[in-house]
Amino acid sequence: MSRRVLVVRSDNLGDVLLAGPAVRAVAANADEVSFLAGPRGRAAAELLPGVDRVLSWCAPWIDPEPPAATPASLGELRDRVRAVRPDRALVLTSFHQSPLPMALALREAGVPWIGAISEDYPGSLLDLRHRVDGDPPEPERALSLAEAAGFRLPPGDDGKLAITGPLPDVTALTGEPGYVVVHPAASAPAREWGAERYAEAVEALVEHGYRVVLTGAPGDRELSRRIACPGALDLTGHTDLRELAAVLAGAAVVVAPNTGPAHLAAAVRTPVVSLFAPVVPAARWAPYGVPVELLGDQDAACRDSRARRCPVAGHPCLNRVGAAEVLTAVRRLTAKRAGRVRQLEHTGGAA
Repeated sequence: MSRRVLVVRSDNLGDVLLAGPAVRAVAANADEVSFLAGPRGRAAAELLPGVDRVLSWCAPWIDPEPPAATPASLGELRDRVRAVRPDRALVLTSFHQSPLPMALALREAGVPWIGAISEDYPGSLLDLRHRVDGDPPEPERALSLAEAAGFRLPPGDDGKLAITGPLPDVTALTGEPGYVVVHPAASAPAREWGAERYAEAVEALVEHGYRVVLTGAPGDRELSRRIACPGALDLTGHTDLRELAAVLAGAAVVVAPNTGPAHLAAAVRTPVVSLFAPVVPAARWAPYGVPVELLGDQDAACRDSRARRCPVAGHPCLNRVGAAEVLTAVRRLTAKRAGRVRQLEHTGGAA
């Protein structure tokens, strides 16, 4: 089996986290795993079990704000790949992305064997052209490529999302575990619930006795300010990614749209109330491997459009969801988790 393997997954934080099971399969059968991520996903790559080193390069055919594809930029990619001397590479992509531009760049960098999922004719760019039937969740789709290349998860690996530990102690920020995290922001406006709806939901949760913690990046502070109410703790902009993972791990439930932190919650095994806009399929992109309450009209007119901004006036797929539905979903998930903990305690298991 290969000694040095390069795994490529460009795009955002969540996309990289969803590649985790495939990476662990590779790591179980290789001496060294390098991970090539885009700048938006690098921090997530650094959390993945099995990754020995992380490279970063912004792919101009994938990034939503693409840089110019210049000889100098492509030369930087070539030099970074050559420095790790991979003898195999797996190029992971979403269903709507082509792996062939990256495969061409890797060939130019001297990678002797490349595998990818490709509907397009790859010519000599791929040694393994893998096909995927049906509509599997993204982690299973990526793992199927690793398996087709001869990499399998080790015994005892459940194939769910995971990050490396230990996580930092954040109780000084959050208080004791058991709160509800509300993470309102997403990378595309079409995936976000309205701020007014979030404000109503946060107020309803607080009124019904839940401790609410708001999270987000520094650029989300204005959004969180509009959502917060007395009794809600606002940690927006106050955590790095590993600290955010610890905050999510301490939550009973996370309320979030289709965004990277929803997948980070799944990676620390926290249930998610997913406010999911159907611009991409929930079957592929909903939080994976944890209990999920999926809210939002999955048959709305924007379905499968991949729109970054809502193409329908009023954003009805999400804005028809009310605070009462979120409250009910949180109650269901907290009740399920409490029942699961009681069952494990009775049987001597671990939560």
